[in-house]
Amino acid sequence: KMYPIRWTLKKGHLVGSFLCTMNKKRAVVKQMSKKHFTMQEQDQLRRNPYVRNVSAKAITYTDAFKERFIQQHSQGTLPSEIFQEAGFPIDVLGATRIQKASNRWRTAFQEQGSAGLTDGRKHASGRPLNRELSLEEKYARLEAKMKWLEAENEFLKKLDHLERQMRRKKSNSVHDKNSN
Repeated sequence: KMYPIRWTLKKGHLVGSFLCTMNKKRAVVKQMSKKHFTMQEQDQLRRNPYVRNVSAKAITYTDAFKERFIQQHSQGTLPSEIFQEAGFPIDVLGATRIQKASNRWRTAFQEQGSAGLTDGRKHASGRPLNRELSLEEKYARLEAKMKWLEAENEFLKKLDHLERQMRRKKSNSVHDKNSN
């Protein structure tokens, strides 16, 4: 949300966690983005077994923690209590981050069940694997590639056939006009 302000501030001036900007000839205040983690806070969070990754701007929780969160929340435990019991420093994460994660996970769980809590990025990153594939995995990939190429080949054959039919129809219609 953008909140209009009544006193004069310079563009870019910080007021607490709000930023003053200019919008259509008037100053407005926008709430700043999430709290950034310091290097010490990142190290502290990385030591938690329920953390997969931490950067200055974001934290990625494990799927196990998300499932634990949903289970305890459904039993009536408050989100901040669940995070605290899991060993997270509440003052480092901040109440807003905890509340937003809670809302996001509960919505995903209601819409998709436990599958909504899994991190989809690890399955569809598009990056090549660092490990060597097993024979079964190599075989499955080759089989999928073969099926893809067969389907593509069939499509191209049909396309070629349709193109030849169109040419015949066109030449027949030209031939019929010339014979009249």
